[in-house]
Amino acid sequence: MGMRVDIATLFPEMCQRVLDESILGRAARRGHIETHCHQIRDYTLNRQKQTDDYPYGGGCGMVLYAQPIADCIRDIQRQVAEQGRPAPHIVFMTAGGRRYTEADARRLAAYDSLLLVCGHYEGIDERVIEAFADEEISIGDYILTGGELASLVVADSVLRLQPGVLAEQKGYEEESYWNGLLEYPQYTRPEEWRGRKVPEVLLSGHHGNIDAW
Repeated sequence: MGMRVDIATLFPEMCQRVLDESILGRAARRGHIETHCHQIRDYTLNRQKQTDDYPYGGGCGMVLYAQPIADCIRDIQRQVAEQGRPAPHIVFMTAGGRRYTEADARRLAAYDSLLLVCGHYEGIDERVIEAFADEEISIGDYILTGGELASLVVADSVLRLQPGVLAEQKGYEEESYWNGLLEYPQYTRPEEWRGRKVPEVLLSGHHGNIDAW
């Protein structure tokens, strides 16, 4: 049973479409990983399915209610437990969270189950963050319309580290940031393009010289 990642969001179809594509989609179909996106709106108790309201103290924007997020999290925890997994590690995607790095991706990749909670509008009622968050993460000092893209960044960077997702472990150990360094430049055919040539050392077949380069 591969790692499971759940995303609690107002836009589950958008998130699931991304996760079902390309490398992650193939890995999920082969059973190496498992992804689920959940509609927070399904857990509202009001007839209008409203998920937000004006903030206390004034200010612009709307704030997501604590209740539907809390009930969504509890339901996901129940589903995870029914699979015989340990409780998911819960991460809220927030502007005030710790800046995300490759080291965080490797750390989170060690969990059996990960639950990412997406904010939207002005943010999330702080009380549900206090009640459930194991940690808060931000992917950078800029503003997005919601936490969906941030959660997908985290999910992709974590899931690609799971066994069976990439063809070889060497594939990600040589990449940028894995050892705190940037990856070397990459080239492919043709050997010359618009007067620019591939470095001779890469054409030499001498593995020692190539590694040193």
